[in-house]
Amino acid sequence: MSVTPEADLLVATCLAAASAGEISAYFDLGVAYSTGSHGAPVDLVEAHKWFNLAAVAGYEDAAQCRADVAEEMTAREIAEAQRRAREWIAAGSRAAA
Repeated sequence: MSVTPEADLLVATCLAAASAGEISAYFDLGVAYSTGSHGAPVDLVEAHKWFNLAAVAGYEDAAQCRADVAEEMTAREIAEAQRRAREWIAAGSRAAA
């Protein structure tokens, strides 16, 4: 299965929106990585990271989605997802400073 340029663009657009702090983009990236939609590979670590960021930012459905994804992950994968989320937050804090 090949990824179309349109799918790549959709993920890139979501990443750009997430970089700008759009909470819905965090959630959309979590969905994309958890389901393999919009050109994203299935990557539960990345999905957990994005759902975690959305949940922390107050996105209502994100905490349940994060919990659902976590049921399919090892403790090590969850720890890695949490580390990546902290890195994302730290990078945003540095950019804002």
